[in-house]
Amino acid sequence: MRWEHFPHEADMGIRGIGNSREEAFEQAALAMTAVITDPAQVGATEKVEITREAPDDELLLVDWLNALVYEMAMRKLLFSRFEVHVKDHVLTARAWGEPMDTAKHHMAVEVKGATYTALRVAQESNGEWVAQCVVDV
Repeated sequence: MRWEHFPHEADMGIRGIGNSREEAFEQAALAMTAVITDPAQVGATEKVEITREAPDDELLLVDWLNALVYEMAMRKLLFSRFEVHVKDHVLTARAWGEPMDTAKHHMAVEVKGATYTALRVAQESNGEWVAQCVVDV
């Protein structure tokens, strides 16, 4: 499992890669955290449960990431650990994190939301899953 960023004009592309669609969604969420701050500096002390449903994997990814953006804004949390399950286009997930602390987390930018730009969820020929999109910063 891994994540990475890719350039996109004024915004930022995020990509999660895993052995399953769920792992790719988890890694995409971690990549989104990494746009804001170093995920290694974020503890996993508070748990939030999220459920989303969408007609396809791509829309489900955007809904998942935007649910995390909403939880970050409302609860003033940053997340560093994720557990995702998807069945019949219903995502159930847990995200663990801790309250934002500007002294500890050295936040670079605020993610305003996930977009449909460069949106892709697919299994590659090597068997790995990729989940990616551009986030508005």
